Formats: sequence, C-alpha cells, structure tokens
Amino acid sequence: MTAIVGLDVGGAHLKLARLGAEGRLEAVRIAACPLWKGLDRLEAALDEIAADIPAAAACVATMTGELVDLWPDRAAGVGAIAEALAARFGAGRLMIYAGAAGFIAAAAAGAHVDQVASANWRATAEALARTRDAGLLVDVGSTTSDLIPFAGGGVLARGATDAARMAADELVYQGVARTPVMALSTRLPFAGAWVTPMAEHFATSADVHRLTGDLPEGADLHPAADDGPKTPEASARRLLRMVGADLDAATRTDAETLARFLAEAQLRRLHDAALGVLTRPEARSIRTVVGAGAGRFLAKRVAERLGLGYRDLGAAFAETGGLAEAAADCAPAVAVARLWAARGR
Repeated sequence: MTAIVGLDVGGAHLKLARLGAEGRLEAVRIAACPLWKGLDRLEAALDEIAADIPAAAACVATMTGELVDLWPDRAAGVGAIAEALAARFGAGRLMIYAGAAGFIAAAAAGAHVDQVASANWRATAEALARTRDAGLLVDVGSTTSDLIPFAGGGVLARGATDAARMAADELVYQGVARTPVMALSTRLPFAGAWVTPMAEHFATSADVHRLTGDLPEGADLHPAADDGPKTPEASARRLLRMVGADLDAATRTDAETLARFLAEAQLRRLHDAALGVLTRPEARSIRTVVGAGAGRFLAKRVAERLGLGYRDLGAAFAETGGLAEAAADCAPAVAVARLWAARGR
C-alpha cells in the first residue's frame, strides 16, 4: 500500500494526516486557511504543508469550506474546492469523501453536493463506528461542535446536511476559538447587573478560554478580534469591551468572572445538546463520550456532567502516543485516510 494523505479543507483551517505504507499514522499538520478571503488561501495553506505530502501518495479529502461566503451557495463551493484539489494533485490521484456514498472522483463532486458538503463529521464517526464500539463523538473545534452517536458499526446521526444537523442539535455552531462572544450568551453578569453584550465582534471564545487557562497551545491560529496580542491581559480588555468597560486594576477580576461565566454557558449548551441526543431510543445504550477537536476539554466535562465514561479519540486514531494529541485535533483528516485504507475490508 502506498502512503495515504487525508485532507480536511475547512473554512478557517486546512488539516492533514498521513498514513504510511503499513497504514500507521506518521504525520499530522494544521495550517490557517481563511478561505473566505479567496481560493488562493487554500493554495497557500497547501504550500505550507506540502513537505508532508509524498509525490506518490494517494490523496483523499473531506471539506466544510464550501460554506464560506466566498461562493453564492454550497454547490459552487464544493465544485471550486474539488477542482482546486484536483488541479493540485491530479484527478487520478485524488478522491473526495461523499459521506454515505463513499469516495467519489473529484469530477463527480458537483453531482453529490449534499453528500460532499460538510461531511467531515461523518468521516470521523464512521471511522469510530468501524471499531464496533458505541459512543457519542463530541468534536469541539475552533468554530463548531459535532455531537454524533455511533453504535453497532454504524453512524446514528439523524441529520445529514448542516441545516438538518443544526435542527437535531448534532451541529452546535460554537467553538473554542472563533465564536463571537455575543453568540455565547444573551446576558452577562457585570457590576451588579445583567448586561446585554454589545452586538459587535469585539471578543471571541479564544479570549474566554485563554482567561480561564483552558485554551490549548495552537488552537487559536487566526488574528484576534482587534488584531491585538493574544495574552490574558489583551483577552481581558476585549471581553470587557463587550460590556462597555475598560481594563484597569479594578476590572481585571470582572473580566475573569465574565470568562468563567461564558465558559460555563458554552459548556451548558454542549451538555444540553448531548443530553438531547442521548435520550433518543437508538442512543440510550451509549455510555461513553469520545472527545475530539482542540476544545475536547469541554467534551470531557460534558461526559463528567452526564456521568459517562470519557475516551480521547487520539487513543483510537494514533498507534503511538506522540501523535495522539494531534490526531484528536485533526480527527476528520485522520478519519478519511483511515477509511480509504480500510475500503473493501
């Protein structure tokens, strides 16, 4: 077997995982890819990780980047991304993951838009389901969170498209780095009152988790809301701006209180979504949460609140501990590579 490179083309990041000739994970990479700024950003991100893509490797890709407002609709985005990847790697070397339809040629992506668009969550859940285990995948990324039950060798999701998954609480549009603070809570406790946060992009969830001390290294690859530094002090300043206040010696404690409150609000949102999914008849036997993504510390806390066991996805997707953390951060890229390697088994 030749090496296999799995790619996850997101709207904000490009992730890569490479399996060696024996099917073992040997490299994982992530690069910033602000796709909403232009398709050239994908080319730049591919250039950044090019050294980890052997010339003879098979390439398989999944995507969520088709959703960015660079394109008028998802169909245009799927077609443009598939075409760009085919031009880069060659149509004969590249396959696109199309969810339940399996892998398809890049040229066929336009005819399978609903299956290709934002299917990376399914790749991860499908790869986990092949272990014949049962669990609730909670993948908390920089922008979104996926909550996908799997058991009996199959994926038990009720939704397939973004719209259907949001309605089913299988897609929660919150993450640990890029989510605007105004989307985390409609009220904030400040100066003895409940304040409606300013409807401005003054601060993000990265500021919240940086102040609580939970934000993992490398989880925040994009500029801060004000293009300022990524320090606890700067995060405190940005959070206080959400309630119309400035940072000084007296308000630093207020900023930390805001951060703890917002972290709790985000955790509660994920807890409630998980609880809803797990009360479905087909999911009642699930007793384990499998955490993935840069924000999987929240997945672990969800498991603790629900009284469930917790397992880090890296333990299942990496043969050596050295790559386990990176594998969990970039789960869909690892998953599509594993699914391609396992085809026909």
